[in-house]
Amino acid sequence: MIELRPFDSLGAANHGWLDAHHHFSFGGYHDPARTNWGRLRVWNDDTIAAQTGFPPHAHNDMEIITYVRKGAITHRDSLGNTGRTEAGDVQVMSAGTGIQHSEYNLEDEDTTLFQIWIMPDRRGEKPQWDARPFPKGDRTGRFVTLASGIAGDDDALPINAEARVLGATVKAGETVTYETAPGRHSYLVPAKGRIRVGDVEAGARDGVAITGLDTISVTALEDAELVLVDAA
Repeated sequence: MIELRPFDSLGAANHGWLDAHHHFSFGGYHDPARTNWGRLRVWNDDTIAAQTGFPPHAHNDMEIITYVRKGAITHRDSLGNTGRTEAGDVQVMSAGTGIQHSEYNLEDEDTTLFQIWIMPDRRGEKPQWDARPFPKGDRTGRFVTLASGIAGDDDALPINAEARVLGATVKAGETVTYETAPGRHSYLVPAKGRIRVGDVEAGARDGVAITGLDTISVTALEDAELVLVDAA
């Protein structure tokens, strides 16, 4: 199954400082047909105005991955971690038994990002945070694992879930593939560009929900930047 979820069909909430679009039910947006995709619970497409952001708030028992598309986000948390994650880079936060954090755009321009939540395999784990750069040139023409809880993915940021978050950049006319399993749930979003998966075409910021396949083939109709989640 390959299902297109166009950007203009997503839930949306504009708070002035935050323009948010929700691929799955979140906050005041609820669609019983879009509450999760396997263990993938949240995929928010956020635009955060300059010099604004999310004040301190708490989470527990959730794996939260932030993929910055433009600008930068500055993180602080109750564990004493601080960090600035720039466009193309990734941060992960395993909320575990509980963590309080803030996320501010301290830049002089809007920051755009994908915020992805994956339900953990185990509750009550020790909370942690980490971030690292993933140069886009290193993922030209191939998927690179950015965050993972799957054994063997030692170069990725760790999460407490049997899931992967992957990124790829693909030139127009080229195809990238990813090996999965028919029982897995994959969700693909082009951060930019237009793509084709099977007979389905998707544009920038559209969602593509995929299951029942053992190989996902993505052809770029325009130069594209891809983010893919593979979850149980």
